[in-house]
Amino acid sequence: MTADRVYNVLFLCTGNSARSILAESILNREGKGRFKAYSAGSRPKGEVHPLALETLLALGYDSTGFNSKSWGEFAEAGAPQLDFIFTVCDSAAGEACPVWIGHPMTAHWGVEDPAAVEGTLIEKGQAFSQAARFLKNRIIAFVSLPLASIDKLALETQLRAIGTMEGTTNSRGNVA
Repeated sequence: MTADRVYNVLFLCTGNSARSILAESILNREGKGRFKAYSAGSRPKGEVHPLALETLLALGYDSTGFNSKSWGEFAEAGAPQLDFIFTVCDSAAGEACPVWIGHPMTAHWGVEDPAAVEGTLIEKGQAFSQAARFLKNRIIAFVSLPLASIDKLALETQLRAIGTMEGTTNSRGNVA
């Protein structure tokens, strides 16, 4: 890893409609040009959840140009070569992924699905805000890592540790 290049990061979720979209937008700004974020899903819903876009807008992040797409797009010829892949939902973490060109580093950063929250519009909005906060905290920790000077084993350890930060879900999707 070197300090003078842009790292490509893919956030994966099953539906690619909420958490992975939030993470993509947050990293694209918080990465300050050092990272290019993408998102995709194993079974994309075909549309981005409106509350994900509203949350991004309310927090001052880009909320335009997002679409729900398949992770297969990133395993095809001509796709960006990925440096990091983070699963943000437990379902996607347990699925058989495509073969990624270049063998990117991976970690699981599970966050509860805000789109699954039942209740009032305010309660749903709070769930999206909370998911965005948990993801932002992970992303800030990630972009703070000394990528140019850390060895691969230490980096892998740090990436896994980031996934255990506040708001992490366990394999059953429950918040730990």
